Amino acid sequence: SSVNSAPACSPASDSENLSPDELELLAKLEEQNRLLEADSKSMRSMNGSRRNSGSSLVSSSSASSNLSHLEEDTWILWGRIVNEWDEWRKKKEKLLKELIRKGIPHHFRAIVWQLLCSATDMPVKNQYSELLKMSSPCEKLIRRDIARTYPEHEFFKGQDSLGQEVLFNVMKAYSLVDREVGYCQGSAFIVGLLLMQMPEEEAFCVFVRLMQEYRLRELFKPSMAELGLCIYQFEYLLQVGAAPGRIRREGGRRRQEAPGGGIRSSCPFPAFPLPVATRVFDIFMYEGLEIVFRVGMALLQVNQAELIQLDMEGMSQFFQKVIPHQFDSCPDKLILKAYQVKYNPKKMKRLEKEYAAIKNKEMEEQIEIKRLRTENRLLKQRIETLEKGNPRFTEEFVTHLETELEQSRLREAETLSALKEMQDKVLDMEKRSSLLPDEHNVARLQEELKALKVREAEAVKSLKELQQQ
Repeated sequence: SSVNSAPACSPASDSENLSPDELELLAKLEEQNRLLEADSKSMRSMNGSRRNSGSSLVSSSSASSNLSHLEEDTWILWGRIVNEWDEWRKKKEKLLKELIRKGIPHHFRAIVWQLLCSATDMPVKNQYSELLKMSSPCEKLIRRDIARTYPEHEFFKGQDSLGQEVLFNVMKAYSLVDREVGYCQGSAFIVGLLLMQMPEEEAFCVFVRLMQEYRLRELFKPSMAELGLCIYQFEYLLQVGAAPGRIRREGGRRRQEAPGGGIRSSCPFPAFPLPVATRVFDIFMYEGLEIVFRVGMALLQVNQAELIQLDMEGMSQFFQKVIPHQFDSCPDKLILKAYQVKYNPKKMKRLEKEYAAIKNKEMEEQIEIKRLRTENRLLKQRIETLEKGNPRFTEEFVTHLETELEQSRLREAETLSALKEMQDKVLDMEKRSSLLPDEHNVARLQEELKALKVREAEAVKSLKELQQQ
């Protein structure tokens, strides 16, 4: 099934579970969130929320007193959601989804993200300080990349900045917890986004949960199996979404390149400015990768006319320089267009099975090819060993055999010639014997005839032996 319009935050939905105050607050929510995102006070409070724990965001009355009336209403609503989290997840799930799609207020993001991924009480949090004391084989790679993570953001500017230090800590700790993945380029941007919202211990726990439960671990593993699946699924969306042929070909090319090393960092979707990135991440934390597919398709559909006119290099530049800033002032428009994209979850599940079958077949073929190559290599080694160890197979020995064969043929010809000569003599002597009746001559001729026949028999025997050779 497809979603053809953005979800409306309807006070009527789940109304039996809402109090009158909540219904009134919900009616104001869209306007409240728009003003809250633009409010300079909420942006200035970013550093404060990063240093303080999530629970303090809910109970801080001093901060609340400085907010406008609309902001205060939003604080009240989201304060109730956080304090009654289990009830909202169980009884008001649809309404909670609609509220999250409209944007989590910045002040509540830290605690809500932790609640959404169940990262508030993870045992691994108690290991964090000990992990920082250990050394990781990935430290050099992490140090190299953190300077390129949000380089324009104030929190991460400078080699000795607090942002770079805590980013290094979280990435190092994770590389020790998950040694199969270790560190992968690109994952630091996710951790950096988390660190803008919460302290490093909480960011570490959320990142661990994201890797374990949100398919991210499979994306960052050396095999990159999940990345190939995502590209395969997105290629299907390009086809059903009537994307330009050039874009579909680019999607197919990227799917073929998926096993290569640089594809994760060359994904065609831009790095959004923080107001847009956090809104998309709000939804991702609740609904998973579906929002990533939706946003990707929405961007292509919005810019289809321009993209058709560009070559591949031009498209790449367009994605990097133009698209990221199209929705700076109004992330709601991007979310609206994302939920107008046709998206069939059941079909995506079927594509997952199709892709698994394709990869299994490819793996079987690779195993067979590997077996044949191994067999071929062993046969070559055996031939080389025989040629080196047995002189019968050397070129010199073959030449020797050819010479002997030629000599045998010459001897055979000579023997045949001698045999014919002897046979002629026998015939001549028999003829002469018949003309000479003298007993003495007859006896002598008979002796000569016997001797010739013996020699003839020996020649025939010798000829047979030569032929057998």
